[in-house]
Amino acid sequence: MAFLIVLASLCFLMFVAYRGYSVILFAPIAALGAVLLTDPSLVAPMFTGLFMDKMVGFLKLYFPVFVLGAVFGKVIELSGFSKSIVTAVIRIVGPQRAMLSIVLVCALLTYGGVSLFVVVFAVYPFAAELFRQGNIPKRLIPGTIALGAFTFTMDALPGTPQIQNIIPTTFFGTNTWAAPVLGTIGGVFILILGMSYLEWRRRAAAAKGEGYGDAASLANEPATYRGGALPNPVIAVLPLVLVGVANILFTWWIPQAYGDSHSFIPAVIGSPAPVVQEVSRITAIWAVLGALLVGIGTVLVFAFRPVMSSFAEGSKSAVGGALLAAGNTASEYGFGAVIAALPGFLVVANALGSIPDPLVNEAVTVTALAGITGSASGGMSIALAAMADTFIANANAAGIPMDVLHRVASMASGGMDTLPHNGAVITLLAVTGLSHRQSYKDIFAVTCIKTMAVFVIIGVYYATGLV
Repeated sequence: MAFLIVLASLCFLMFVAYRGYSVILFAPIAALGAVLLTDPSLVAPMFTGLFMDKMVGFLKLYFPVFVLGAVFGKVIELSGFSKSIVTAVIRIVGPQRAMLSIVLVCALLTYGGVSLFVVVFAVYPFAAELFRQGNIPKRLIPGTIALGAFTFTMDALPGTPQIQNIIPTTFFGTNTWAAPVLGTIGGVFILILGMSYLEWRRRAAAAKGEGYGDAASLANEPATYRGGALPNPVIAVLPLVLVGVANILFTWWIPQAYGDSHSFIPAVIGSPAPVVQEVSRITAIWAVLGALLVGIGTVLVFAFRPVMSSFAEGSKSAVGGALLAAGNTASEYGFGAVIAALPGFLVVANALGSIPDPLVNEAVTVTALAGITGSASGGMSIALAAMADTFIANANAAGIPMDVLHRVASMASGGMDTLPHNGAVITLLAVTGLSHRQSYKDIFAVTCIKTMAVFVIIGVYYATGLV
């Protein structure tokens, strides 16, 4: 019964998300409904002590990233940089390769360490312009961005600095370059199969005569550039390059400057306790924020007039979009925390632990928990915290290197996490102004390809012994 309650809560939230209802409203309803059916006395304590605590904790850490990411995307749009880059791409590779261009831009940014959420805000203006000029349906943009940002550069390619590739290092004693051959094979598999699917969808739409869509009926369309001559493409791409470079540099410099922890006195009156911060836990956030400020500043240096002429209204829409995206994702985070605290979740974890093969056991466990919680990093953290010792013992008994455990866990976390209630999916759809009904089919196809890739690399390892 406890398992059915968890499953019903999950299905309910996926259903309302797919139907277009507000996740900010229905995530707590779904979570607390499950608590009510499990132990009614815990509804209020779970709401304030767990759901709201996790939701607010997420906003405390990541809301500035959402805001600056949205503002960066908006100034890229207002400056004409997005149209300049798109025009150059079309001239070089042709409009028929628009999807590949967007996938590669997303991949470069995520592999450079830019947050997935920031990539969504930054790339959308480029994608919208490129798809419009190539007469490709706008509804295919979310699947294209998902392939570039949420898949092979998030957790498959060795060395990626995304959190999904960092979490396993603390459990298995590995580094981010673990299993480079398997990771590369998995990444290439995802890219080839994903692009084949998206191109098939584009050709099918073209055969039906479907174009980008009627601008009057599309939501959250980037503003048309009205600044005269387009900026030089080299200048236009410079802010994107600097964001990636600055993110890497700040990630290295911040721990050098602040040490392992930093404290300060929050007031000059009285004797308040010092505020102590563990720098290692917030280095990535500070680095991304600093990199985004560098990117915004670079745009203003080269395109101050066109940006400022529309910045008042543009910044309002950007911040409004950031508020919605952050609220959606934070509410999802709270939902996952509540579900993970219920007895039914333990039933799921115990059932998954009965799978005999060590690598398949790990892959299914991690991807299932990521799907239930709607979070790649959250599901993997829960799975490894509870079962890492078992995974390690089983792997040692079978002679499987820790590097392989690392890569399988990392890639599995980005498998079924992108179900309809996933925060990144909801953010992507909100930013692009599309609904689950319009675009989730393509995101789910990419999700299935990503999940298949995990079992492909497991098969490759068993067949060849490559690591």
